[in-house]
Amino acid sequence: MAIQIPFNHDFLPEYGPAEDVAPGLRRVTARNPGPFTFRGTGTYIVGHGKVAVIDPGPDMDDHVAALLAALEGEVVSHILITHTHNDHSPASRALARATGAPVLGHGPHGSGKLEQGIVVEEGGDRDFIPDRQIRHGDVIEGEGWTLEAVHTPGHTSNHLCFAWHETEALFSGDHVMGWSTSVISPPDGDMGEYMRSLDLLRKRDDKRYWPTHGAAIEDPGGFIDAFIAHRHEREDQILACVADGRHTIEDMLPVVYQGVAPAVMGAAARSLLATVIHLCETGRLSSEGLVSISARFHVRKTG
Repeated sequence: MAIQIPFNHDFLPEYGPAEDVAPGLRRVTARNPGPFTFRGTGTYIVGHGKVAVIDPGPDMDDHVAALLAALEGEVVSHILITHTHNDHSPASRALARATGAPVLGHGPHGSGKLEQGIVVEEGGDRDFIPDRQIRHGDVIEGEGWTLEAVHTPGHTSNHLCFAWHETEALFSGDHVMGWSTSVISPPDGDMGEYMRSLDLLRKRDDKRYWPTHGAAIEDPGGFIDAFIAHRHEREDQILACVADGRHTIEDMLPVVYQGVAPAVMGAAARSLLATVIHLCETGRLSSEGLVSISARFHVRKTG
């Protein structure tokens, strides 16, 4: 039986105005719905008076204007970035110009891979340079709120979550979302790192997740358990495909991602490749030549 993940698709935000979603927390949702953004990017405002903004979102004039209207009369002390995909970080520049607040993130797009000489894929905010780089365990304090950076590479190498100490909640970015699994697209996306980051979050005791897309997750532990089981199920499907003579990503894709919409099939192929790479790294598959989306794979014999 396929693993059932308790996705929540009953999420209808109001575009434009800031919504009060919890004590001390507001969300402004960008009008950028799509197959990878669900109903749109949710920008969070933490606190009142002197606030932090998490994931300013895409560089869309109407979204930036809505965000500035929501912040009128307040001081932005920090702008925090979970990661540098184009629906998360580009508006940080307009917001920083308007408020004078510093932008904090793990580093430029691909940081974590670039240092290893790995050229990462397109689709990221390549103009992003944080005013201050933050690392795992760094604490950002404001007026009545405390946020701790939790480095969770996998979806991207520079992905951060932010633990909100006063509420035992976690801003989970795209690492854990309540409406869909995350796309893992190599080489910046890394399935091995993603699984280790899930294990890291599972050992925490956060009571609620606030993902950048979709509704809050009220049972984080159970949700992560389902995500981990789902990824292991994918591994088993791939191994079965290869054992059955489907040796390429192209051959495996219609079986492993049966019924997936054509609009996201390219992303599914990238995530499939990420899992195959992980299976090669852990010794369960071997590749004819370099591991790539066009390579042929075989089940590695043991004993």
